[in-house]
Amino acid sequence: MMGEPVVKRATELDAVVLGLGESGFASACHLAAAGQRVAVIDTREQPPREAELRDRCPGIPVYTGGLDDGLIARAAEVVISPGLDPRHPGICGAKRRGQPVIGEVELFARSVDAPVMAITGSNGKSTVTRMLAAMAGAAGVDAVAGGNLGPPALTLLENRPDAELFILELSSFQLESTVSLRPQVATVLNLSPDHLDRYNGMTDYAAAKARILDGAAHAVLNADDDWVRGMDDGSMPVSWFSAGQAAWTARWRLGHLDGADWLMHGDQPLLQQRDLPALGRHNALNALAALAMGEAAGWPLPSLCRALEAFHPLPHRGEQLGVHGNRLWINDSKATNAASAAAAVTGMEQPVVLLAGGDAKGQSFEVLSAALAERGRAAVLFGRDANTLARALTPAVPVECVGNLEAAVEAARRLSQPGDAVLLAPACASLDQYTDYRARGEHFRTLVEALADE
Repeated sequence: MMGEPVVKRATELDAVVLGLGESGFASACHLAAAGQRVAVIDTREQPPREAELRDRCPGIPVYTGGLDDGLIARAAEVVISPGLDPRHPGICGAKRRGQPVIGEVELFARSVDAPVMAITGSNGKSTVTRMLAAMAGAAGVDAVAGGNLGPPALTLLENRPDAELFILELSSFQLESTVSLRPQVATVLNLSPDHLDRYNGMTDYAAAKARILDGAAHAVLNADDDWVRGMDDGSMPVSWFSAGQAAWTARWRLGHLDGADWLMHGDQPLLQQRDLPALGRHNALNALAALAMGEAAGWPLPSLCRALEAFHPLPHRGEQLGVHGNRLWINDSKATNAASAAAAVTGMEQPVVLLAGGDAKGQSFEVLSAALAERGRAAVLFGRDANTLARALTPAVPVECVGNLEAAVEAARRLSQPGDAVLLAPACASLDQYTDYRARGEHFRTLVEALADE
C-alpha cells in the first residue's frame, strides 16, 4: 500500500529509511528535525511506529508492503534498520549504485559530541552496558545508556543532548552500517556461533563485531576467546580480562584466594565473586570487563566495586526468582543460544536442572552438553526442537521432553532435589511458542511465583 504522494513530486531525497521499528523511527525523526527530505519504506503492511511517525512528522511519506527499488534509487543515502539483511536485493542495488548505506548508529556518531563507550559480544553485552551505567553514576558521571537494548542511540541523544557520556550496547547488525563511531573505550566480550544465517561463517561474523574497535582510543578484550584475541592489531592500548587461564596476559582476572573466588586487578583482590548479586562465572567476567572499561575512563576503582555490589541483573538475564521448595529458580530466558546457556550452567555452584528448548536455528549443542556433564542433574526440554536437544544432551544428563514450559516446570520440580538450581536457559529462540524471549521469561516468572502459593 502506498502512502502520501509527496515523494512522487520530488526530484530527489536526502535519505530513505528502510524499516519503521524503533531504530527506523528514531532515524526518520532525527533526519526530519535536521531539515532533511526523508521517506520511509517498510516491508510490512502495518509497521509498528507508522501512526506515531505520521503524528510527529506528518511530512514524511511512509510506503509499506515492500522495498521500492525505484524510490530507494532517488535518495542520496539509504538508512537501514538492523533487522534488515544487507544482502536484500534492494540494499545490494543501492550499494551497486554507489549510495551510502548506513544505520541509525552512524547518524548518531555523526551528531554526538560527548564521549561514547561501546559494548558488543555474543553474550553479556546488555549486562555489561547496565553495569557500566551504574559505575558511571557511582563515579559522578552524568551518563545515559541504551543502543541495542533500548532506547536507540538517537533517542538518547534527542532526550539528553547534554549528557556527559553515552554508553551503547551495539549488535553486529548495527556495526555493519557504522563507519564514523570513535569510542573512548570499546569492548568485545566474547564470540560464539550466532546469526550465522546472516554471515558467511564465523570469520565474517567476527569481522562485523570487530568494527566496534575501529578508531577506538582504548580496547577491552577477552583473553580467553580465540576470535576476540585475534582482534588486537596493535593500533590501540588493550586491557585484557580472563577467567584465569590467561592470567599472564590479563590484569583483570578471576582468582582463588584463601578458599574464595575473587575479581582481581593484577595481584590485588577487589571483590569476592559471591558478593556479586549477578550470579555465575559469566557475570563475574562481565563485571571484569566493566571494571576494565571504567578504569580506562579514569574512574576510581572503589566506587566501581561499590556499584557492582549494588547491581542487580536485568530481567530474564540470570534473574533470581526466589527459593521455592528449597530450590533456587533462575530466569535466564535471554540465553537464546547454546554458548550463553552453557555459561549460565557452568556459572552455578549447585547442581542444575536445566529447562531448555524452542527454535534451535540449526545450532550445535556440544558446548551445552559439556557444561551439563559437569554441573547438570537433569534437563527438561520443550518446544519445537526438544528432540534435537535431547539427542545432543542425553549423553550428559537424564533428559525428559515435554510439550511446553508449564509442563517443564512441573517436571523440574519432580527431577530436582533440595539445594538444586532450576535454570531456564533455553539455548534457543522463542518464536515457536512466544512473541519473544521476554514473553517466555514472564511466563516462567508467573509459573514460579505460583509455586509460592502452594
